[in-house]
Amino acid sequence: MNMSDTALAGQHAVVTGGGSGIGAAIAHTLLHAGARITLMGRNVQRLDAQREQCAALGDVACISVDVTQEDSVARAFDQAGAVDILVNNAGQAQAAPFTHTDIALWQRMLDVNLTGVFLGTRAVLPGMLERGYGRIVNVASTAGQIGYAYVAAYCAAKHGVIGLTRSLALETATRGITVNAVCPGYTETELLHASLQQITSKTSRTEEQARETLLRSNPQRRVVSPEQVANAVLWLCRPGSDAITGQAISISGGEVM
Repeated sequence: MNMSDTALAGQHAVVTGGGSGIGAAIAHTLLHAGARITLMGRNVQRLDAQREQCAALGDVACISVDVTQEDSVARAFDQAGAVDILVNNAGQAQAAPFTHTDIALWQRMLDVNLTGVFLGTRAVLPGMLERGYGRIVNVASTAGQIGYAYVAAYCAAKHGVIGLTRSLALETATRGITVNAVCPGYTETELLHASLQQITSKTSRTEEQARETLLRSNPQRRVVSPEQVANAVLWLCRPGSDAITGQAISISGGEVM
């Protein structure tokens, strides 16, 4: 794939959770393809740092938003203007045995990972329908395709994201809009490092041993890179991808779903 083409020239893409990790990689990749980018997230300092890194690649703006809050999302997207591509990437993972999963943890996982996708999509969809064009890509997880122990709330939320994706794809199938999800496996991000720290703090395993435990589910025996996820997102946004909608694409080195 030519990452320096102009396939997305003239299009405006919003990436939530764009300050680091997968979101930042997606922003870089879409910029290389000619899109104008708006980074959204809660951490303004991170957003500004990413904007500085991306400044030489193209037009980048930053808007502070809390994706769990309806008013905050409405203000942010009003400020952003018309959106051609929405990447709902903002998310959070927290582990706990089910018997220790209280209502606050449960609600937090649903708010960040599922309600945030709903609110962001609701903000851009009327404009996309009016213009007869749009690309919505939800960053879900393999946790939305299968179950993992000790992250029941996170799995439930990500399964919800995939259900929302499939339902909305059917509603918009004849309107020039595609709605898809990408489902990364363990990816080299801060979330992975937090998982490794949690394993080492609660067991006698070293970080290397903990990493090997996580990699057992990946037939390629390697962690996914943010750039690999970003490449899949770009593919779904490029011209020629319009027959692909309602899909949950696993980016996991061949993990069996």
